[in-house]
Amino acid sequence: MTNATPVSPSRSAPVAVKRPSTSTHHGIEMTDDYAWLRDPGYPKVEDEEILAHLEAENAWFKARMGDRQERIDALFTEMRARIKEADKSVPQKDGDYLYWTEFEEGAEYRKWWRKPAAGGDDQLILDEVALADGKEYFRLGALSVSKDGKLLAYSIDDSGSERFTMRIKDLASGEHLPDEIPGTLSALVWCAEDKALVYSLANEQWRTDNARLHWLGQPIEDDIELYHEDDEGFRVGTSISAQDDWLLIGSSDHETSEVRLVSASDPAAAPVLVKARQKGVEYDVDLRDGTLFIHTNDTHENFRAATAPLGQPGAWTTLIEGSDDFYLTGLELFKDFYITEGRLRGLDRVELRYYDDPARIEPVEWPEASFSVGSAGNPEYDSPVLRMAYNSMVTPNTVFDYHVAEQRLEELKVQEIPSGYDASLYTTERLEIEARDGTMIPASIIYRKDRQQGGPLHLYGYGAYGIAIEPGFSTTRFSLVDRGFAYVIAHIRGGDDLGRAWYKAGKLEQRTNAFSDFVDVAKGLVDRGYTEAGKISISGGSAGGELMGAVINSDPELFGAVVAHVPFVDVLNTMLDASLPLTPGEWPEWGNPIEDKAAYELIASYSPYDQVAAQDYPPMLVTAGLNDPRVTYWEPAKWVARLRELKTDDNILLLKTNMGAGHGGKSGRFESLKETAEEFAFILWQMGVEE
Repeated sequence: MTNATPVSPSRSAPVAVKRPSTSTHHGIEMTDDYAWLRDPGYPKVEDEEILAHLEAENAWFKARMGDRQERIDALFTEMRARIKEADKSVPQKDGDYLYWTEFEEGAEYRKWWRKPAAGGDDQLILDEVALADGKEYFRLGALSVSKDGKLLAYSIDDSGSERFTMRIKDLASGEHLPDEIPGTLSALVWCAEDKALVYSLANEQWRTDNARLHWLGQPIEDDIELYHEDDEGFRVGTSISAQDDWLLIGSSDHETSEVRLVSASDPAAAPVLVKARQKGVEYDVDLRDGTLFIHTNDTHENFRAATAPLGQPGAWTTLIEGSDDFYLTGLELFKDFYITEGRLRGLDRVELRYYDDPARIEPVEWPEASFSVGSAGNPEYDSPVLRMAYNSMVTPNTVFDYHVAEQRLEELKVQEIPSGYDASLYTTERLEIEARDGTMIPASIIYRKDRQQGGPLHLYGYGAYGIAIEPGFSTTRFSLVDRGFAYVIAHIRGGDDLGRAWYKAGKLEQRTNAFSDFVDVAKGLVDRGYTEAGKISISGGSAGGELMGAVINSDPELFGAVVAHVPFVDVLNTMLDASLPLTPGEWPEWGNPIEDKAAYELIASYSPYDQVAAQDYPPMLVTAGLNDPRVTYWEPAKWVARLRELKTDDNILLLKTNMGAGHGGKSGRFESLKETAEEFAFILWQMGVEE
């Protein structure tokens, strides 16, 4: 029996048959009618019935969006015209060379260049265009030039599975060394005077539970495991210290971390543990002249900075106290100074500080009330300038050099928009909207000054993993804003926009705050006259897709169109399956329903798939990636199947599965732009905004 017959897609949407599968947890029986959509051979998906169903959904998507193709093409052309096709980055000095990247006219991918800082010819060191030729999907992972500038290590993924193959290129001859390591999922760190590399492999469950040492020219089978992590919820990663003298091997989950030090000149030496892990305590480390600089939340949830002698790495002395107002997100060490990055009452802040005078603090000042700024690649330890990147919702991406001695910003490059951009046509605001529990939720908004009051509005949110959504610049966004939309980012709890407490207030037992915050921001925007109920389109991806699923279950009447990208909607089933790649590491974020009945009941109460009801739902576009290891393809497929079964309206519901891509959708700067054009065409169509 075929689960989904790909009938003429112009007649009806595919209907997945119900094949009930039951399981019992904590004495509670649950039935899943669409569990069969998970191929038992995953990560290979070869079941013909499943593939037929996904292809039928894709055919239905093409049939319904086919009439919109002219609009999609026009939007794509419009969006592409805002991109400077022949463009290159600002060169950055690292050692004896200046490095930059460059896009050629019409190219989907970039080329990596360098030239001697003392003068000389340009040298192409990596050509992504050539590497991607003939591939449906291509993604460059890690890229690292050896300290002596002679070798380039890089890794690529050509399926979307996020399992990368590492290769090494001799930059003098252009030839590749025989060393090739498949299955990496990590940075590539040079050590031992460029004779060795440290990397991590993804295991069968797509978890990096190791740090491995590869000596150039030696068989991969002889690689040494420097560290192995036994806790299945932790991930391992390696970096290099500011002075390139210590390997930093970190292991962490979403709430606990641990770091080991290994001499970069003797990487096979026994690692030195900085401080044993303690549940709920996160820390990261750098070193300068035998002193450890530690960034940790051990005494304050917004983190403090501490120091310790190399001989007593666990003896931490406070350097910068934790603060309720300032959320310290990181430290970066240089020879004569260091910088702190963080957010002061939700806005980015970069400060210079000095080793010999702790009281000397120099913040870098910016003119706008809402913006995004941060360090932008400063590879040299001894540098008199800081490269910084700045933008806001109305200010294009701008690259600065900050001259430390003069406390002076030098503008190096402003993002060009070939089709034209006049910032004076737009206004941006930072609002605070009261949630149902009295908490004030920030929202960043951009709209044209001539926009009609109460017009359509697009609301975006994420709200998970402590990831802040910055009020940054986007050229694609103007395809909505120039058609009368206001575009709003809701800085809901679950992100760390206002500090670590903001994150904690949207996870585990408080997870539903993220959903109610988003709804309350939408209602607040209606109350303030920015829009009306039903004239709000919304979008989110991954955990933001979970957000989409939750809010349309609770308040479907608010929204006129919904786009859910690779949505994490089958939360309960996924958190019950420890064999899935991410699950054990996700329990600190969502709870462990296998061991904890209360966690089971809470997740079941909001999991979008489990809470689909017989009610009206807004028009929806859902995307998936067949090779996605983060949100497996069957989550959106099952969700759409259940929505089709239960929803009581005639509103359109589309599922598009990228059959050759993963979590990020199609690769390439223009191929991915086509998907944004599809999304916006869907929104404009369903919101009744026609040209």
